[in-house]
Amino acid sequence: MEIFWAFLTQSTPITLIVIIWLSVYLFSTFWIYIYKSFSLRVWLDSENHNLDMLLTNSVQVPNNTILRTILNNKNISQLDSELLGVWKTRAFQQATKGLVVLSIISSTAPFIGLFGTVVEILEAFSRLGGGNISFDVIAPIISQALIATACGILSAIPAYSFYLLLKRKVYNLGVCIQMQINLILNGARYD
Repeated sequence: MEIFWAFLTQSTPITLIVIIWLSVYLFSTFWIYIYKSFSLRVWLDSENHNLDMLLTNSVQVPNNTILRTILNNKNISQLDSELLGVWKTRAFQQATKGLVVLSIISSTAPFIGLFGTVVEILEAFSRLGGGNISFDVIAPIISQALIATACGILSAIPAYSFYLLLKRKVYNLGVCIQMQINLILNGARYD
């Protein structure tokens, strides 16, 4: 704990701002992942159930909120691929909300951490300038400065990993929706 307090008291305000910023990034990353992972899992389970119902001919059109709003005044014979494409596009819009934030965090966090490191090193050199400085004095300052870079990388890795995991779930959802569209169009053709 003493090391932590020593770091806080010896760091520049810019470094502290960078670390707070990266902490917000890390918290946001986990919050977005947990929320989106849960909501996409529930949605995918629902779509898989609808797909199973279509495959067993239990229903002609799944009981899906998005599709039901499109079909308000239409029957199944009025369905076409463009109308169902609108349903799929709208579903993708809803499914991908929040993913851009993870992408931004994963790409900017290392640079924010690097910025904190550069500022800390510049500050250290300005304090040390002019005198004969040994490696024993400069090494702890540089190692302290690199903490901001480590925080940036620590924030970026989960953001990028979670982005890829959620992107795969969205892809699986899209495949399931496309299979439903194909089955609905084929069913409408034979009616």
